[in-house]
Amino acid sequence: VRFVFITTISVLSISLWVEVVPFCLSIWGTSRYTSLALAYPMFNLAYAARGFHRKLLTNSLVGKYNIAGLQYCYNRGLGRTHSLRYLCGATGFIQCHPILFASPCYLVNPSSVKMSTTSTATTTETATVAQGVQTLTLKPAKQHVEIFRKDYTPTIYDIDSVFLDFDLHETATVVKAELLMHRKEGTAPADLVLHGDELDCRSVSVDGKPLENRPLSGYHIDDDGFLNIPVSFLPSKAGESFRVNTEVVINPTANLQLSGLYKNSQLFTTQCESHGFRRITYFLDRPDVLSRYRVRLRADKDQYPVLLSNGNKVDSGIDGSKIFAEFVDPFPKPSYLFALVAGNLKSIKKTFRTMSGRDVLVEVSSEPEDATKLEWALESVLKAMKWDEESYGREYDLDEFHVVCTRAFNFGAMENKGLNIFNSSLLLADVNTTTDSEFNTIMSVVGHEYFHNWTGNRVTCRDWFQLTLKEGLTVFRESEFAGDMSSPLITRITDVRNLRTYQFAEDAGPLAHPIRPESYISMDNFYTTTVYDKGSEVIGMYKTLLGKDGFRKGMDLYFERHDSHAVTCDDFRAAMADANGVDLTQFERWYFQAGTPEVEVLEAVRDGTTFRLRLRQYTPPTPRQETKLPFHIPIKIGLLGKSSKRDLKGSIVLELRESEQTFEINDVNEDCVLSFNRGFSAPIKVKFQQSDEDLLFLMSHDTDGLNRWEAGQCMRTKAILSNIGSVKPIDDMIFSSIESILSSDLDNNEKALCIMLPDTQALVADLETYDPNALWDAMNYVRRSILDKCESVFKRHYESLSAEKDTLEKDDMARRYLRNTLLGYLVCRSDASAVELALGHYRAARCMTDRYYAFVQLMNMDFAGKDDVIADFYERAAGDALVIDKWFSAQASSDSPDCLDRVRMLSTHKDYTNKNPNRANSLVRAFTRSIRFHDPSGSGYKFMADQILLVDPINSHVSSHQAIHLTKFKKLDSGRRTLMLQQLNRIKSANISKNLYEVVQKSLDYATEQGFSY
Repeated sequence: VRFVFITTISVLSISLWVEVVPFCLSIWGTSRYTSLALAYPMFNLAYAARGFHRKLLTNSLVGKYNIAGLQYCYNRGLGRTHSLRYLCGATGFIQCHPILFASPCYLVNPSSVKMSTTSTATTTETATVAQGVQTLTLKPAKQHVEIFRKDYTPTIYDIDSVFLDFDLHETATVVKAELLMHRKEGTAPADLVLHGDELDCRSVSVDGKPLENRPLSGYHIDDDGFLNIPVSFLPSKAGESFRVNTEVVINPTANLQLSGLYKNSQLFTTQCESHGFRRITYFLDRPDVLSRYRVRLRADKDQYPVLLSNGNKVDSGIDGSKIFAEFVDPFPKPSYLFALVAGNLKSIKKTFRTMSGRDVLVEVSSEPEDATKLEWALESVLKAMKWDEESYGREYDLDEFHVVCTRAFNFGAMENKGLNIFNSSLLLADVNTTTDSEFNTIMSVVGHEYFHNWTGNRVTCRDWFQLTLKEGLTVFRESEFAGDMSSPLITRITDVRNLRTYQFAEDAGPLAHPIRPESYISMDNFYTTTVYDKGSEVIGMYKTLLGKDGFRKGMDLYFERHDSHAVTCDDFRAAMADANGVDLTQFERWYFQAGTPEVEVLEAVRDGTTFRLRLRQYTPPTPRQETKLPFHIPIKIGLLGKSSKRDLKGSIVLELRESEQTFEINDVNEDCVLSFNRGFSAPIKVKFQQSDEDLLFLMSHDTDGLNRWEAGQCMRTKAILSNIGSVKPIDDMIFSSIESILSSDLDNNEKALCIMLPDTQALVADLETYDPNALWDAMNYVRRSILDKCESVFKRHYESLSAEKDTLEKDDMARRYLRNTLLGYLVCRSDASAVELALGHYRAARCMTDRYYAFVQLMNMDFAGKDDVIADFYERAAGDALVIDKWFSAQASSDSPDCLDRVRMLSTHKDYTNKNPNRANSLVRAFTRSIRFHDPSGSGYKFMADQILLVDPINSHVSSHQAIHLTKFKKLDSGRRTLMLQQLNRIKSANISKNLYEVVQKSLDYATEQGFSY
């Protein structure tokens, strides 16, 4: 009796101590932290009587409030990875309170508690605790954590080698991994945390010793899905190797995010950049962990006769009903470059001999029905391999190089080491299904992914903030390659048009960021035109500053220093500076400052024989960056003699470093016209009030082809902007200049580009606010005015450009480009004669380029046989997915008054699905190019928001990229801006992914800062 009495009193005392003391402390403001700290040893004492303690802790009023206090501290981060989780498991919290610990929660009441979490609008489960008249509600919440570049720390563990064993199955793929690891010298012992996401863990062992899934005596999986192995199971000595073995099961068919390993159509495919590998197995899934891989694949021999992975194939065969293959990649790589493909593939192949005399097998594969469309891609690979040797001295390093395409892919393509995986839209090509511009794009993108073998794979990024290190540099190399394969001038003009249309708009909006971002919530949102295209322009400025030879010296030193390492943008800049003995300290500002610099020409005069040029630079504020330091801007100029009509000094590179700076050029013996920012030498906006006479002179005599094009764009921009809201006569110089271009000896590609009107976004860049319909009307007015004056000239050239056959030769492509550009002018009235001409063009077409361009023009018109044309194009597609994408896109992007009604109808078409990124974008993103997207009622914005909310649970990569089109509200008139912001706010109120949340929240925050109401 005495024993029972003493034991009972002891347990009651412990329970009272556990509950009352923390409760008293927890109601004392910030001492909730102290409450939690004191609770740890109490929980350990109570563990012996956990059954009785659970009842007291979970049923009593004090106990329930204490749970709330603990959860509050948990959300604030205290004890998140160690004691709290272990103790909660030991005391039965997980069993007693699955609601609280199934997902991160936060304390809704009292209202003074501030948290950096986003609550969901709809919650599936809540836990309510009564305290007198007050109700405390714990709700599941999504925590969107912002990650900062300044917080980067190296991992203390390295993975030297990896062996992966895959037993592929549609719904239950088994992945066994063996990681040979060690702790780095000079680091303190710590738990090993391996990234994981939606993995069904079956076993874990360290050095052959199995671990139990128990927080105190084995491994455990935390709320993020990460595998935690306590330090007690790891070697105590730094540098000592150990092996971690895991086995997981994953469901590729259910993986609709298309990240990690997924099954689509008849193929197993992977996409691991940036964080997809953790959806395959437990790993240190970060780019600064480089490991050597050995991979073994097994699958059903009938369904998946072809197995591919990184590296060289070292073994293969048949084992009963299964086929197997083993691959070894001798070069260390980060996990994001891992890849595998399995399925019924058909390929074409050739052998490439490297500059050192090695033979490399180059193989391009697709599903069997598409194999006839692979020839262009294979030839593009071979050209890229040769070009990289000749231009950069970079030789391919493996014995095999594989390229495979899939119809379901979030990105355009992926540069996995030795196994590039492509979206079908950027690999498959033939004249009946592919336009000329798509042929050129395919060659460029094939080159881009191959060039990553050195700029991205052999030398990779230390962390994801350095993404532009590999992408900006490789886009630059891609552009050089594309220019050498076709026309450097046309490639450059195309790049500049795209930069002004997309990147300048991004720099001016709520999502502006430097090419090296300082923070992100979802890395998927930073595969942007800023990181890629502006990043490429920054690389181009190195070449402008250092010259061709100096740039090559810098590249050679970069490869020599950093081969097989994960490095930073600063390392690249240092290589350029050191190789050339120059100071590039100020140039770093291009990496950490957002926004497009505006350079104003304050003075451009000739005084005697000296030409004086006074410049001022200014960069507008961007989110989180109110003030900017002066950039280091290389500006290439030329002086054209008015009398001699020649280039007086050639091209001169000026280095603008100050906010305001004056340059003097001597020995200028003739009045001259300034040709400014030649070749678009810097990604800047130029403010320079040149007269129409000077612009016409530059169009006729400038030796810089890009500035010839730019002069024409400036003249037509003036004409359009001056006609917004009111109609004014167009200057005859516009018409005469176009006729002069068509009669000149310029290349047909250049003629086409030089007679085009500016892109809408390029026009918007010069406006504070605009009404989309008013701008559209002004563009149509100028276009029709040009046709009224130049119609006979246009018809004559259009007819002269017809041909008996259509080939893929450069001249033939250029001919079609100019002819289709002229067709666009000739049908712009949308009258009966326009319909007849476009129909004739459509019916006579022998290639997709001509047929599709005519189809696009017809979709902008209303005529009796329109539905017949739509049906004809669909029937000609014959089920080809890429052609059907074009069919959707042309209708969705039309300016026809019934466009939105047609788009709604198409969203229910049997061939439409939002589970395929290509198909979803062919309708939804294409619609944003239509003037009907900006309907004054806001119906276009609402449709867009509806589609975003539908696709977000399926594929957050697609939803977040679609949402970008709802962030371009800054320059819209107030009515449309409010309507667009209302749709963003509606999206935010839903239960959305972190990818979509980041885009929406940043945009709404920006709107609030700007004082925009919604």
